[in-house]
Amino acid sequence: MTTSLAMIGTGWRSQFILDVAAALPERFEIVGVTSRTRSKSDALAARYGVPAFDTLDELLAHRRPDFLVLSVAGHATPALLAEAHRVGIPVLTETPPAGSIDELVALWNDIGPDARVQVAEQYHLQPLHAAQIAIARSGVLGEVGEARVSISHGYHAVSVMRLLLGVGFDDATITALPAVSWPLTGGPGRGGDPVAETIVMNEQVLAQVDFGGRVGVYDWSSAQNRSWIRGPRTLTRGTRGEIDHLEVRYLEDARTPIQYTLRRVEGGQFTNMEDKFLRGIIAGERYVDTNEFAPARLIDDDIAVARCLVGMASYAAGGEGFYSLAEASQDHYLGLSIMRAHATGEPVRTVPQVWARGA
Repeated sequence: MTTSLAMIGTGWRSQFILDVAAALPERFEIVGVTSRTRSKSDALAARYGVPAFDTLDELLAHRRPDFLVLSVAGHATPALLAEAHRVGIPVLTETPPAGSIDELVALWNDIGPDARVQVAEQYHLQPLHAAQIAIARSGVLGEVGEARVSISHGYHAVSVMRLLLGVGFDDATITALPAVSWPLTGGPGRGGDPVAETIVMNEQVLAQVDFGGRVGVYDWSSAQNRSWIRGPRTLTRGTRGEIDHLEVRYLEDARTPIQYTLRRVEGGQFTNMEDKFLRGIIAGERYVDTNEFAPARLIDDDIAVARCLVGMASYAAGGEGFYSLAEASQDHYLGLSIMRAHATGEPVRTVPQVWARGA
């Protein structure tokens, strides 16, 4: 049984999301595209052989999908979420759901907990991060008290940090080191590989997020995204062990240390003729994350997006959510608070927000 979806908007990630849906035709059916710019709608719709519409109402008159995907400029997101709430169709929206803290609060007050909204935060669903989170939650590390995260900016990193630490909507005290910048050789961007060597200024953000006994460290630099010479990494520590990026160490008992490396199991390597795809992440003798979409040819981020779509399909059918508006709002709130501490040099104490009440 397939789940039908329609795209609102032609934002940068709209094509990536629809490419993943199109790669899994046994799971998803794209029924249409609408945006404020008809020429962009036409171009995106033509890529997938589906109709384009000028308005959401026109799209719904043609066919009512199981859920909508919202990929628009950030300032337009809250109003379109409210419109989708009005017509009663579940929505999967891009991150973040609103720009500022005031806008997050206003959005929650407008559509609140009754809105059938999930947010397409994918970083915790990428195979390696999913494996690390599974190990952290398994108990082999003991009580996890520290998570150092250097994987992406803002809410993306915070979402993984909170899951590694196992914190919910806990308040935090955030302190940041003074801002520092230095030159770095540039790398690829959204448009592809660099055409020439360039030097860019790299601003480092390093902050401690203390949730009261469990501490996250946010480490990110402005030129790190897609960089070939600044790799991602995490360090998660508990009372009985740690995950140091790909290395896992823990105590089976007081006299028996265990150590192994997280490894990718892939098809299509060397003389293997299965095609190019990820089977999963293996830890010692067992899989800690399995790619449920194999043998579809998807990169890790595509696998994570596919997991968002599958989670949304289940949610639209009456199942549990996978990443709620409240979770997304909290992660963005913490990310903004980190940048405030970074900009001012002063500690920032977060306070309970409207979306955290009753959580």
